[in-house]
Amino acid sequence: MPLLLVGGVFAPRLLLGPIVVTEPVRRGTLLRSVVATGRVTTPFRVSIGSQITGTVRDVPVLEGQDVALGQVLIRLEASEMRAGLAQAQSAVLQAETQLHHLNDVTLPVAVRTLVQAEATLLNAQRQFSRSEQLQASGFATRAALDEVRVARDVAEAQMEAARIQLTSNRSGGTDEALAQAVLAEARASLRAAQARLDYATIAAPVAGTLIARSVERGDVVQPNTPLMTLSPAAAPQLVVQIDERNLGLIALGQAALASADAYPQAPFSAHVAYINPSVDPQRAAVEVKLDVTEPPPTLREDMTVSVDITVAERTGVLILPLSAIHDPAGEAWVLRVEGSHARRVAVRLGLRGARAAEILDGLGEGERVLPANAAVAAGQRVRTP
Repeated sequence: MPLLLVGGVFAPRLLLGPIVVTEPVRRGTLLRSVVATGRVTTPFRVSIGSQITGTVRDVPVLEGQDVALGQVLIRLEASEMRAGLAQAQSAVLQAETQLHHLNDVTLPVAVRTLVQAEATLLNAQRQFSRSEQLQASGFATRAALDEVRVARDVAEAQMEAARIQLTSNRSGGTDEALAQAVLAEARASLRAAQARLDYATIAAPVAGTLIARSVERGDVVQPNTPLMTLSPAAAPQLVVQIDERNLGLIALGQAALASADAYPQAPFSAHVAYINPSVDPQRAAVEVKLDVTEPPPTLREDMTVSVDITVAERTGVLILPLSAIHDPAGEAWVLRVEGSHARRVAVRLGLRGARAAEILDGLGEGERVLPANAAVAAGQRVRTP
């Protein structure tokens, strides 16, 4: 009786074959992707430092704070610089006053002096001519003629001096050029003093986030010493290392789906923006950068991210899970259900994704295939649920 019971239980399996779950061949979209990990970075970072030596008076920002373009980051003690600026302003005012005095006073006086000298010379020349005639007629002595001759020569010298002085005072003259040079030097000193005072206030050269700060009130700072690091408010990039075996699959502009390891439930889009032309021989990898056009608010500098880059896409093709394909890397074949039997069928594969492959030949849409791990041999009877 027990033997009959066992036979009754196993007889259908022996006669009709085991009940197996099958995979259908269906049409759909197949994606092939390359997976990599990396970190979040910005296209560049800005090191903030001082251009002069000074004592820090105030640091009005905190590490991690968002700052605007031109926002004050560090103030240095500037009392000595303000005094230097006031001195330079006074020098400019003095030089401008000297130039105005030259144009408004000295030049008009030189013009009048020349007119007076010309009149004096004309009078002296007349006196000399008259005395010369009188001396020739015997009405004047030689001594009187010599006296008026001296007066004429002095008048000529005075007129020549007045002419030189007027030329020097006019535009382009030596006195005017010297006054202009003094004014230019004073204005240059003023600009230098103003620049030095401006250096006492260190402002943000770009908008961004202050990611590092190593300066406090009272510190003495010097040029070429980084005091802060600013991450510009630009779209972040993802820097990943791609296995060199996949280099031929990667191209600029390819779409990718990324997620931060800290927030795997919040994926975001990216695209390939840069492929390093060289290969790292130590890691056998290629550096690839991806731009993120709409970064999520949770994304932070130096976060670890996972990236899935879509390198190929087929739409409306026959798809079969890789779990149903025997030897997918060689002469691929499957066990297709034909009626109540499993038949071995060779297939030709196209694009392969992470979990499925494109069927180019050997199967039709809707046909059902046994999983590769099914304990069924070719030609064996099978039953489907």
